[in-house]
Amino acid sequence: MSDVARAAGVSIMTVSNVVNGRPRVSAQTRSRVIEVIAELGYEVNLSAKRLRAGRAGTVALIVPRLDHPYFGEIAARYVAAFGAHGIHVAVEQSGASREGELSAVSHARLQMYDGVLLSVVGQSYDDVDRLRTQVPIVLLGEQEMPGRFDHVMLANVEGAELATGALLDRGRRSVAIVGGIPARANTGMAELRTQGWRNAHEARGLVADERLVIELAEQETADAHRQVAFALEHGLRFDAVFAITDQDAIGAIAALHDAGLAIPHDVAVIGFDDLALSEHLRPSLSTIDPGNGWVVEQSTRLLQARMSGDTAAPEHLTAPVRLVERSSTRG
Repeated sequence: MSDVARAAGVSIMTVSNVVNGRPRVSAQTRSRVIEVIAELGYEVNLSAKRLRAGRAGTVALIVPRLDHPYFGEIAARYVAAFGAHGIHVAVEQSGASREGELSAVSHARLQMYDGVLLSVVGQSYDDVDRLRTQVPIVLLGEQEMPGRFDHVMLANVEGAELATGALLDRGRRSVAIVGGIPARANTGMAELRTQGWRNAHEARGLVADERLVIELAEQETADAHRQVAFALEHGLRFDAVFAITDQDAIGAIAALHDAGLAIPHDVAVIGFDDLALSEHLRPSLSTIDPGNGWVVEQSTRLLQARMSGDTAAPEHLTAPVRLVERSSTRG
């Protein structure tokens, strides 16, 4: 650092501010320091830095899978949010399985991080309740979790009810749900969003037609395409689709196009997630914004507070949702 400071004509503290991403340096000075760092081949000694600070400088984000646009977008938001504070984010994939999640939060793995954001899909309440660690953890997920952890959730039931209600209020009366679950369990994302579909009907004095629940083996665009096409080929008729994810909605739209049905004239379609690509489909996809930005902001705040030693009572938060109406439901 002394060599860099001497060559750049600045103080050692200025060099430290630059390499640690602190904002107290002018753009011109920062640029000069970075140039000198590159010229001299200076590298931060991360081991020494972490030993001195008593921290790893890294948090883990554990998500079910990385090949879904939803989790890719969420991960990018977390990288930006923590990066603004000089903290790296290591993204791990659990495979949406109990074993994968338990492995990710094993004692040995947790020691690598200053904090963990864990998307719970495969583990039960009891699994999480048995977790004992000094590393702060913030839970992300659908189901009820032990109260001793901070927990940030999506409003799955409310969002699905908002989506289905928007279709019913526009005069659609046969609203299929793509990716829905016939059973009335209320723990996972699909079950909760299916319950919201039912609630919207009940709130309007209608009975949801369970024959319009189009199940999927996987929440995948290709599977949604296949299953909606299969349903249409076998005589299922509907004038609207609520797909429980935008990816499912994209598959449904493809099947409707294949069948010669116009969107939204013949069948209106609405998704859930507000993926970045949804606005650029043709027709552009109406969807539910589940408050991803809010989720990232709040969970980042909570994890940073715990990493700093905050011992306040755990918070259990549910994100706000809103309807984003586009061409697939207008008309």
